[in-house]
Amino acid sequence: MVTLGIFDAFNGDNVNYLLGGLGITVGVSIISVILSLLAGSIIGIIQFEKIPYFSTFVATINNIIRNLPLLLIIFFVYFALPRLGVHLPIFWATVIAMSTFESAMLAEIVRGGLESVDRGQFEGARANGLTNGQTMFYIVLPQAYKKMIPPIISQLISLVKDTSLASGIVLAELTYRGQIVYAQNTTYIVPILVVLTLVYFLLNYGLSLIAKWFDRHLA
Repeated sequence: MVTLGIFDAFNGDNVNYLLGGLGITVGVSIISVILSLLAGSIIGIIQFEKIPYFSTFVATINNIIRNLPLLLIIFFVYFALPRLGVHLPIFWATVIAMSTFESAMLAEIVRGGLESVDRGQFEGARANGLTNGQTMFYIVLPQAYKKMIPPIISQLISLVKDTSLASGIVLAELTYRGQIVYAQNTTYIVPILVVLTLVYFLLNYGLSLIAKWFDRHLA
């Protein structure tokens, strides 16, 4: 009977339901990755450039966000912003919360990567007539990103895992849907949790393989 219960956990309806949750997880992850990479790069460059007052202000806000729990940021975006007149669908509230947090984390990686580039690269580029912007985007950033790939991928792996926190605001992503499935029957708990473990492992292991590939080919 227990064996039958385990197989019942993966009937057609449950599998389709879980696949829908996986789609939401992947969707949140992809959009958050793109937004956080863009925003994190901009914030990291601003901090690196040490623009009077502005860089300090941005760095202060960034440090505050980095030291807050992600779940608190998710709750703030979903529950507090509507009190201020900003109403967001649950999917986009999750994306904004995760992008905000990950941008802050990635900004520190970008800033550190830029500071690791030899100062002679800046001086040589400027001596050849390049502007500050051209020096940054054509000379410095490509070198810095080569060094930043492993920590950036590690942070993005954390982002994928952290999508499960959105179950706290009832986003119907993979973890939340898994909970709904095994709430039907206690015999579903172990098989569903095993499958969720495998899915998250495969997603994140895939990202780690991508990181290794980039590390080898851009070394």
